[in-house]
Amino acid sequence: MHQNEEDLLLLSGIQHFAFCERQWALIHIEQYWAENVRTVEGRHLHEQVDDPFFNDSRGGRLIIRGMPIVSMKLGLQGIADVVEFYRSEEKTHRAIKLDGRDGWWRAYPVEYKRGKPKKDDRDAVQLCAQAICLEEMLGTEVCKGALYYAQIRHREEIFFDSNLRMRVEELSKRMHEMFAQGKTPRATSGKHCSLCSLIEQCQPRLTYKSRSVKNYLGTALEEIKTSRG
Repeated sequence: MHQNEEDLLLLSGIQHFAFCERQWALIHIEQYWAENVRTVEGRHLHEQVDDPFFNDSRGGRLIIRGMPIVSMKLGLQGIADVVEFYRSEEKTHRAIKLDGRDGWWRAYPVEYKRGKPKKDDRDAVQLCAQAICLEEMLGTEVCKGALYYAQIRHREEIFFDSNLRMRVEELSKRMHEMFAQGKTPRATSGKHCSLCSLIEQCQPRLTYKSRSVKNYLGTALEEIKTSRG
């Protein structure tokens, strides 16, 4: 449990951390940021969605956009793209009262992504972290939510089971440990590097764990000499 607001980290960072711990550290510890087509399109999509002054009510569904969320347990804070509340026919541990609204309501977070579903869990852990924030803030249980992918214009429903929740808690704990140490890990070079907006700042070939900079430069010089005959 994180008692002070000063200890809170950005919730959106858990997606970066799940993708690559070095990328997260470059952004959140060393304060690097670089934009490519993916980040520009992603920001534009969120600007269209995150409007804290625009809410929508449609029958048994209430849509809240750009909702501030926080979890002292995880030590994370951020903005939820969309939280949908669905009217519940009965009072349960998953339903709550909303100010100015009759009946009981169930929370359902929705995160918007520019691309398509990933092979890894980076998007799912971000959504689950949002759900944990909502549970802590509202005193309810949030069992599922959705990831909307703009490229395929489709929602993918995510269930927040115990394994995913444990994964979120583990990632958030490691984020805080790394932030407290203030150290950026060396790169683990791989196919994922080509998708990273920080590849120029990261220089994964220089910092790959099996190579020192000295050895890398020595090898590079030998390659140049060989190519020149």
